[in-house]
Amino acid sequence: MKITAIETHVCHARMRNWIFVKVITDQPGLHGWGEATLEWHTRGVVGAIEDLAELVIGEDPTRIEHLWQMMYRQHFWHGHGVIRATAMAGIDIALWDIAGKVAGVPCSKLWGGPVRDTIRTYCHLGGGRMEDFYETAVDEAKRFADLATEAVEEGFTAMKSMAVPPTMPVEGLPAVRAAEAAVAAMREAVGDEIDLMVDCHARPSPAMGLQFGKALDPYGLYFFEEPCWPESIDGLAMINAALKTPVATGERVTHLAAFRDLFARRACEVCQLDLTHCGGFSEARRIAALADAHRIALAPHNPQGPVSTAASLEFGFSQPGYIICETVHADVPWRNDVVTEGFQVQPEGRLVSPNQRPGLGIELDEAEIAKHPFEQELAQRVFYRDGSVGDW
Repeated sequence: MKITAIETHVCHARMRNWIFVKVITDQPGLHGWGEATLEWHTRGVVGAIEDLAELVIGEDPTRIEHLWQMMYRQHFWHGHGVIRATAMAGIDIALWDIAGKVAGVPCSKLWGGPVRDTIRTYCHLGGGRMEDFYETAVDEAKRFADLATEAVEEGFTAMKSMAVPPTMPVEGLPAVRAAEAAVAAMREAVGDEIDLMVDCHARPSPAMGLQFGKALDPYGLYFFEEPCWPESIDGLAMINAALKTPVATGERVTHLAAFRDLFARRACEVCQLDLTHCGGFSEARRIAALADAHRIALAPHNPQGPVSTAASLEFGFSQPGYIICETVHADVPWRNDVVTEGFQVQPEGRLVSPNQRPGLGIELDEAEIAKHPFEQELAQRVFYRDGSVGDW
């Protein structure tokens, strides 16, 4: 059995271009699907996949670790830059999909079988609609409460908001008070039985991240995400040690050695590795083992397309430390038109039952994908009130 071709299928989904990766073999009908979505870097990732294809075409697709090592170590530069790591992830996920199909079992059974009966999922406010999740102003506390109530009505028991605004390295109380008011309104609206997460999007400095964290600590957040730049491991560790609320981070960390440093300093309690950015299942399994050694929970970052979701769920059924899966369901109205999924979602509680089909259990409709060709993603520009550049 040999790999004969690697294709990319780009699907424009408003904020993102989903990059689906199809690895084709010389066995009739046998192929695998992966995803390599990276916002504002679509053409770079597609080009990187074309470069990596030269290393793996003609090879046995079931030699997954061997191929991963080639993609990571050949061509001089190691594969932990975000573009190459994302390109590798798309191919690696597709190879594991093929392996499951060859064995006739879901991928989770290749890794020891399911360790749980269901996976809990959480949503973005507004189901991931850009206008609701990313563009609701932090001072609109009632809007946050209304969106949280909508999520509960849709069956979710956990949800995430961006209730922290872009802030300069040091600011006064207004921004902190606005964030606190938004979270207080959500907590009052949904009660204590619903879990709330707040995503800072790595906007604050460590000093401001700590201020936001302390202000929100009394509201019993499930986790407090990216309270400062991921490069500031000491800052993350300081915030994590100072709060009762668990700190979550890892979506912008792309390789095992970087997670080693993050965990060694106890810079988080929740690891948000992204399967489409950290080299795929092969590297994610090593990262998960390291997290387990530190008793750090797993809650993968997953605001991308449907292959990323299927991969995140399949991974979760094999990992003891996995606690919850991020999902979006309303970013585009035609999301479900491009994919057939093998897992089942219980409407009440939004719990997912294991996929019973081989591999990832999915199939993509290439004709539907072709209806949404590449478009440049919407520019996201943030400036502070003095005109200087901020973090989106």
